[in-house]
Amino acid sequence: MGIFNNIFKKKEENTEAAINQLSDNKHFGSENDFLEKFGAIALEKQRNLFSVTGGLSWNVDMGKEEITFGDDLTFPMQVLGSFSHSSETWLWIWENKAGGYAESVMKQALLLKQYGEENNIDLLTVGKFDAVDNDLHLIGMIAVEMFNLSGYYLGNYGQGTMVVTIKSDLIDNSESEELSRILTVFPELISTFEIQNHKNAFTNYLSQKGYKLTVNGNEIKAEKNENIINAVFNENNLLVQLNGNS
Repeated sequence: MGIFNNIFKKKEENTEAAINQLSDNKHFGSENDFLEKFGAIALEKQRNLFSVTGGLSWNVDMGKEEITFGDDLTFPMQVLGSFSHSSETWLWIWENKAGGYAESVMKQALLLKQYGEENNIDLLTVGKFDAVDNDLHLIGMIAVEMFNLSGYYLGNYGQGTMVVTIKSDLIDNSESEELSRILTVFPELISTFEIQNHKNAFTNYLSQKGYKLTVNGNEIKAEKNENIINAVFNENNLLVQLNGNS
C-alpha cells in the first residue's frame, strides 16, 4: 500500500506541474483554438495507443486506478467522466456525487475544471450537459495535451462510455511511419471536427513535428529529412489538396 501511495503522490505532483506548464506554453481559450493548436498531435497519439491496445478487452480497477487490456497489459489511469447512452449526456466525474470516487482518480478532471474556470471554457466547467461522441474525443484530447499523456480511452460499459487517460512509455515509444501518419491524421482531424482554419492547424501540426515550412500564398511546403509534404488551401483557409513523398 505504501508503494501505491508513493506512486500516486508522484503522479499528482507531475500533474500539478503539467498544468502549470500548459498555462505557460500551451494556452488555449476555446475549443476551436485548442483544435487548431494541438488537435492533430493529440489525435496522432491515439494511433499509438491503438497500435498497442487495439482489439483487446479492457477492465478498470478503480481502487488501484488502473486499466488493463487483455490479460496483463496494465497502465495507471485517471477518469475524466462518462457519457450516458440513454440520456446522451456527459457527466464529469467530479459532478458524479453518487459514484463515491476517490479524489485521486479525478485529479486531472479537477485541474481541467480549474483551467476552464480561469479561461471561461464551458466544456470544462459545466458538470453535466447534452453531448455527442465528438465531445468525448475532444475532452480526451484536451487532457492528453494538457498533461502530456499517451492517450485517452473510451470504455463502453453498456449503459455508458467512460473516458480515461493513460500514460505509458510503451505507448509513447510505439513506432510508426511518419509520412503516412501525417497524411492520415490531418485529414481525419478536419473531417471529424469543425475547425475554422485548416491552414493554422496544419502549420501548428507540422511545426510541432519539426518540419521546415515554406509558405507561398495558399500553398505550404513542409520538409524534414527525406519527407516532403505539400498542402493547398482555399481563400477560406480550408484544405483542398494534401500529398507527400519521401
